[in-house]
Amino acid sequence: MGELARLEVSDGVGTIRLDRPKMNALDAQMQREIIDAAVEADRRDDVAAVVVHGGERVFAAGADIKEMSAMSYQDMVRHSHLLQDFTKALAAIGKPTVSAITGFALGGGCEVALATDLRFAADDAKLGQPEILLGIIPGAGGTQRLARLVGPARAKDLIYTGRFVSADEALAIGLVDQVHPAAEVYDRAVEWARQFVGGPALALRAAKSVVDRGLEVDLSTGLEIERLEFSGLFATDDQSTGMRSFVENGPGKATFSGR
Repeated sequence: MGELARLEVSDGVGTIRLDRPKMNALDAQMQREIIDAAVEADRRDDVAAVVVHGGERVFAAGADIKEMSAMSYQDMVRHSHLLQDFTKALAAIGKPTVSAITGFALGGGCEVALATDLRFAADDAKLGQPEILLGIIPGAGGTQRLARLVGPARAKDLIYTGRFVSADEALAIGLVDQVHPAAEVYDRAVEWARQFVGGPALALRAAKSVVDRGLEVDLSTGLEIERLEFSGLFATDDQSTGMRSFVENGPGKATFSGR
């Protein structure tokens, strides 16, 4: 179990807990531990879905600027791989994922949230990519995932200005998907994740893969990816179970094995 980031599992839902007081600044150790937690969450059969949470006070206020400020160009060339690898690891979890955002999700913290499928924010949360104010740009996926999520014009506005976005504005532009009172946001995220416990795990993994991979290619290639994944699910026990249950009992009553 990591010291600064760890996977906690309860009733089929995994929580990747960010825990580096006071502001969850994402130093190299924490980034490596996030990778470990993400790989473990993806591997474990008792985890159906994943919530990423920084605690009641703050999600993550960004990368550790003190650590980075001492780095030379040569140092950063090496470190930049890790800087992207930890958000890639979160995005690669082949299960439904959601960020439960309290307080600040800025810079690297916002990039962590962008690497999950959905984002639930507290009503007083602030999000943003303020790297430009340090004379740099987002480096953990922010320029790419943000533009794909909210569109290039809005992404450029946020990245060029470095301004913070309120929860209400984030909801309006599609940066977050739901806004809840701060005391409820984690529970709401867990509630969303729990609906996938006992679900068709291979079909969920395929659905996530097809959507994510399809966004990177032209429509014709995306349709072929979909066709192959769709056909492949006919080799699973869950497909047989689901269709037999539908024929015999109607929709929504199947008990899946995840195989």
